Amino acid sequence: MINTKHLLKVTAAWISVVYAVCFLGVALFPGSREAFMYYGLHTNANVGENIMTLTTFISGLVIWNIVVFLAVGLFAILFNKIQQN
Repeated sequence: MINTKHLLKVTAAWISVVYAVCFLGVALFPGSREAFMYYGLHTNANVGENIMTLTTFISGLVIWNIVVFLAVGLFAILFNKIQQN
């Protein structure tokens, strides 16, 4: 049985660190967004203008935490509900 509260706390810390590192990476190397699109997603798309502000950092951090909380929360619920043989 997974301790869901502990898992969500660890998830919040983990995604916050990963998001901050990625945000900093894009701030220091603006071309990394286009490189990721080209080499990671195999597409050549104009991703627009880089807008790096405190507001975009905080809003992105909140959005990513919500998305990851929902995904990990669903995982924990399913893991705890589905019985092992």
